[in-house]
Parts: sequence; C-alpha cells; structure tokens
Amino acid sequence: MFFISNAYAAPADALGLGSNLTSFLPLVLMFVVMYFLMIRPQQKRAKEQRAMMDALAKGDEVVTAGGMLGRVVKVVDAYVTIEVATGTEIMVQKSSITTLLPKGTLKAL
Repeated sequence: MFFISNAYAAPADALGLGSNLTSFLPLVLMFVVMYFLMIRPQQKRAKEQRAMMDALAKGDEVVTAGGMLGRVVKVVDAYVTIEVATGTEIMVQKSSITTLLPKGTLKAL
C-alpha cells in the first residue's frame, strides 16, 4: 500500500483553462487585423468594379485589362464592343474592362 499515491482533485485554474482561452486571443486578434487590412478593402474594390461594369454606357471611354483604350460603341449582357480606332471595333468581356476614363481623354492622347 505504500506504492500507490493519493489522487487529489485540482481546481479549474490549476488545470489551465484560463490560459487556454488567452492562448487563442492572439489568433483571434490576428484574424481581425487581417480582415480590416486585406479582406475588407478587396471586397470594397470588387464592389466598385461591379458598379462600374453595370454603369457602362455607349460613349464611355475605357481601358481594357490588356491596356487597349477605346470608346464604348455597344453594350450587351456580358460583352462590350469598343471602337479602338476609326472603323475598328473589338468585342471584349465586361470583366476585362479595368478603368473608366474621363470624357475627352482619347482626344488628348
């Protein structure tokens, strides 16, 4: 009977439950910081891009993802026809339009 030691119940704080919760606090804080620095601005840019694509109209001057500048001639559901030179029109997807230029930019170039 001398080889078996007595077992005593330990209080909850001695088990380290409080330290487990505080060990997750830096992880939670890091996620919150990542949300505000990376995820939220990206969602805002995507929302602005969608609004710009929905607002495209005939006569707008745009820049495509490939760097081509032109004037919008026709807007269809998912496609836009752009006049890049006099008598030269190309058809591109709406999603490939990156920038909406101010009026008169093409004449200034």
